[in-house]
Amino acid sequence: MLCAVLEYDFHLLPSGVLNKKAVSFIGNGVVIHLPGLFEEAEKNLRKGLQGWEERLKISDRAHIVFNFHQAVDGIQEQQRQQQEGKNLGTTKKGIGPAYSSKAARNGLRVCDLVSDFKVFEDKFRMLAEHFLTMYPNLNVDIDSELEQLKAYAERLRPLVTDGVYFMHKALTGPSKKILVEGANAALLDIDFGTYPFVTSSNCTVGGVCTGLGVPPSYVGRVYGVVKAYTTRVGVGAFPTEQDNEIGELLQSKGREFGVTTGRKRRCGWLDLILVRYAHMVNGFSAIALTKLDILDTLPEIKVGVAYKVDGQPLPSFPANMDVLMRVTVEYKTFPGWCCSTEAARSFEELPSQAQTYIRFIEDFLQVPVKWVGVGKSRESMIKLF
Repeated sequence: MLCAVLEYDFHLLPSGVLNKKAVSFIGNGVVIHLPGLFEEAEKNLRKGLQGWEERLKISDRAHIVFNFHQAVDGIQEQQRQQQEGKNLGTTKKGIGPAYSSKAARNGLRVCDLVSDFKVFEDKFRMLAEHFLTMYPNLNVDIDSELEQLKAYAERLRPLVTDGVYFMHKALTGPSKKILVEGANAALLDIDFGTYPFVTSSNCTVGGVCTGLGVPPSYVGRVYGVVKAYTTRVGVGAFPTEQDNEIGELLQSKGREFGVTTGRKRRCGWLDLILVRYAHMVNGFSAIALTKLDILDTLPEIKVGVAYKVDGQPLPSFPANMDVLMRVTVEYKTFPGWCCSTEAARSFEELPSQAQTYIRFIEDFLQVPVKWVGVGKSRESMIKLF
């Protein structure tokens, strides 16, 4: 009997909102575009998501993305293209400009919106005028957006909570499992990622503390989620990229499209130098290796194990993107297994070549692989220990 697999698209909502037994929480480190949040909820409601508002809490310290932040995002990207002939590949969702407002200390937070609206309105008008001064051609309908925000404030108010107190109670109250979900890959971190082709926040493990108000002593196990190959959406250095039929196969079979933009993801061989660097920053307790089944038909599989520049080995992952653009990759080649892994439900049921591939990853990183994904269903996630 075949069962349909439901697919949900999440940008702002935590994926845990699907679990009816869990409380989901959007922390202070997130910047929230309220029309986007509620549109996302409505879209997933049509797919079967129910009761999300009873299971979601939002930090009162989270900053708000306004429509003019999104418009500025597009203008800045256009300016980069005109001035330098290249862009960052931003999603144009207003993320960067909203974090800029946060850093400039003129941003507005959820607590401002759900408090005295007249005070919020005055601050909003000042912020909008600030951006209009910098971008005279910016199209901003201040009154219309304020009217929209006033309506959203009423929908939002029941969801808003003191995030610090909420997390403190969760950590110190009756014992419970707390899973923190990062929004982006480690190499998109504003400090440790492939700058400037990064997001505007800390999406490495340190973001758990700064983005939720969790004391470092409470951070327990850290699981790295790693595909069996490497992908990147948008522009930026990608040493193991396969701009050929192999990359096309990985992209099409893996259905590699950016959730926010719909852009095709660039695909290449697994880059273990990159994954090892991510481990240095995050300190993985174990790894979940996903999408192993996408490699099923390949007669030969390569893994990046070292970088060189001008023939000289690089001792570490470079900070300078001009250097990263110039690296050549040293690969280790493995024979493919050329058969389906999708029916496997234990490590022993995997082809011996696939087992060798997984063990090599463990040995190279000195981190155990705890889960291996061989399909889209929950049952296809093999637990090794």
